[in-house]
Amino acid sequence: MTSEFDMALFLNPVLKGAHATLQRHIRQAAIPERWGCVTPWSRREKHVRWFLNHYLSGSAPVTLYYFELTARLIPHAKSKCASDS
Repeated sequence: MTSEFDMALFLNPVLKGAHATLQRHIRQAAIPERWGCVTPWSRREKHVRWFLNHYLSGSAPVTLYYFELTARLIPHAKSKCASDS
């Protein structure tokens, strides 16, 4: 049984704010599966760092800022899931 990872369900416990903000975080948390990293548990810090430093290097500073905010949410959501189990 395989199912697609639900990023919205994963991030829901740590997301706060306007609907548009929530949707942006969910969309940005789905970092391209360049390394076969389907779930946040399979991602490594080096993958996220590369994405922020190289993939987004030509993007506007505000875009990088928003992606960094989203990247900071993932460890919080991971710890929330671990403490709930």
